[in-house]
Amino acid sequence: MNPKTINKFALNTIKVIAGLVVIILAFLIGRILIQGVPHISWHFLTSPSQEFVSGGGISYQLFNSFYLLVLTLLISFPISLGAGIFLSEYAPKNWLTEILRMSIEILSSLPSVVVGLFGFLLFVVQFKLGFSIIAGAIALTFFNLPLLTSNVEQALNSVSDLQREAGMALGLSKWRTVIKVIIPEALPGIVTGIVLGAGRVFGEAAALIYTAGQSASTIDFTNWNPFNAASPLNWSRPAETLAVHIWKINSEGIMPDAAAVSAGTSAVLIIVVLIFNLSARYLGNKLYRKFTAAGK
Repeated sequence: MNPKTINKFALNTIKVIAGLVVIILAFLIGRILIQGVPHISWHFLTSPSQEFVSGGGISYQLFNSFYLLVLTLLISFPISLGAGIFLSEYAPKNWLTEILRMSIEILSSLPSVVVGLFGFLLFVVQFKLGFSIIAGAIALTFFNLPLLTSNVEQALNSVSDLQREAGMALGLSKWRTVIKVIIPEALPGIVTGIVLGAGRVFGEAAALIYTAGQSASTIDFTNWNPFNAASPLNWSRPAETLAVHIWKINSEGIMPDAAAVSAGTSAVLIIVVLIFNLSARYLGNKLYRKFTAAGK
């Protein structure tokens, strides 16, 4: 067969496969948004949920989702940044480093329900944290840490060795070269990975069912004392997130308008995750233009 014919056939096949993926994704997202967006209103976003009566909202779940996300990133990012710098810049090429990388890969492939059960046995039961936001944040840290670490390492590895050599030639130490030269150059990739990881964490449910709990405790948004039980910032209270709320109302069936609330909550979750993904592309491109000559 003519090589040009083969090349054209292969190219068309790839285009068809890519088109099918886009169509399937558009169908799923479109269906969720079409069914859920009509149920979204200001009352829906700012009202607490109701179990036995209709007309409830998702204000507690929405706040809990963002609060858990912030705590998770505050815990996981410094650890993943340090681990990524070590693996990229300092780790020797030996069996110990290979074991470390293999452990990260294994941890990233664990099902979220396994991470949730691990968090339940260790943090909820053994450390007696109970069903709480902090237990959920630590469990999500184990869930998110491998992804962030790999992202930081890949972003640092993508920086040319000429940048490292230039820093050393100017008399900078290895550490100052990493801080002043390598990390700013790799910052667009790191930020993109953080935002994409945030979207993944925001939609997680299985790990939180066993750690953060399935009950939406009453929150007093006028009380911001983190040591008060009713405060939104109290991390020792149980916290039902958007993803857990979707699972709960569909499994219990005690809410009269469960279908409408589930559809609206799903649409809100999809919209937020889409915002995370679009923001990752925008911030990555903007930072790339800022730290390189592309925008000049």
